[in-house]
Amino acid sequence: MFDQKNRVWQCKSFSDLSALELHRLLSLRAAVFVVEQNCPYLDPDSKDEHAFHVMAWDGIEMVACARILPAGISYDEVSIGRVATSASVRGSGVGKMLMTKTMEFIQNLFGNVPVKISAQSYLQKYYEGYGFLRTEKKEYLEDDIPHLEMIYYSK
Repeated sequence: MFDQKNRVWQCKSFSDLSALELHRLLSLRAAVFVVEQNCPYLDPDSKDEHAFHVMAWDGIEMVACARILPAGISYDEVSIGRVATSASVRGSGVGKMLMTKTMEFIQNLFGNVPVKISAQSYLQKYYEGYGFLRTEKKEYLEDDIPHLEMIYYSK
């Protein structure tokens, strides 16, 4: 699937990822979450094995990724996590396209279902732009970064 800049967008289950795709995926996540956000934690977890991985490619460079978890893995609802864009494409609209494509992949995989996320608090307005609503749960710290729980209800 291509976008207007001829980026290739893919959604693959863990077992369908090639070794190179997995390496690029984990490298991008480490660059964003561990290095840029200074969160020294073990990023790969057992949830990756159950996830569908959304990836955007500019040639051989992975420029964005997210993971979709089926209901029952993180929450009772389908969820999105590990949303990351490369510093090289920030401000170009790739992040917005990533969320649009991720929601399309969820629709194709699971139909019209609620989607829950744990969002960094400063991104609340961003996710509200995609129809997510803040839940009643209080703000909490995850890896010393303020987060809040948000949910999307299909229309």
